Amino acid sequence: MNLLAAEGLTVRLGAATVLAGVDFRIAPGEIVTIVGPNGSGKSTLLRALLGILRPIAGRVLRRAGLRIGYVPQRLAIDPGLPLTVARFLSLPRRQPAGRIAAALARSGIAGLGGRQMAGLSGGQFQRALLARALLETPELLVLDEPTQGLDQPGQADFYRLVEDLRRDLGCAVLMVSHDLHVVMAASDRVVCLNGHVCCEGTPSVVAAAPAYRALFGTGTGGALALYRHVHDHRHDHARDGDGDRHHHAGEA
Repeated sequence: MNLLAAEGLTVRLGAATVLAGVDFRIAPGEIVTIVGPNGSGKSTLLRALLGILRPIAGRVLRRAGLRIGYVPQRLAIDPGLPLTVARFLSLPRRQPAGRIAAALARSGIAGLGGRQMAGLSGGQFQRALLARALLETPELLVLDEPTQGLDQPGQADFYRLVEDLRRDLGCAVLMVSHDLHVVMAASDRVVCLNGHVCCEGTPSVVAAAPAYRALFGTGTGGALALYRHVHDHRHDHARDGDGDRHHHAGEA
């Protein structure tokens, strides 16, 4: 049974139709990555799936009581605002100190609860957002370009953490990527979006699809780059058949 699905989803923003007839699904424990060029509707699709935007046609189906943790693409915080990490995690409702400490530890920033949000590095800030999402004990973790602004080692570290969370918590992960080099070989499926679903499948299938190549070209500059990682045996089925022979490619 799917955790979340969309059928014939059409979304307009002002006079523009951003998404047209999109079908989508994600199952328990699955990692699905959405890729596409600028303006392709990636973040719009996430917001429609989360109920933030209302489609003009189609429908979104969520499993009853589905717990969702959401890490937004960006979050602006006034640098002059005195706001500690622990206080941020307690908004809008107070959280026990033990739960906050556990979420920070799971996110890889244990002991930073007393630090000011404005004083965090880019990577620490994104992990604080992740910790806040984990407080929901999510069955589905939604990440909207979570590594934006991070360098390549920071991106790799963050996505290793995401895969570990999927393994340890058993949650599904839905993430949007603008830069192709952050797509993970651990993804069960990749969805290529350009106002509609151009193609979908395992990373290797999508990389070979004519619709994908028409958008991003071929060769190193356009190839779907894959994140190299050693997988847990429970997730060997998620590999795309090329094992661990994937490496980072340059930015598209």
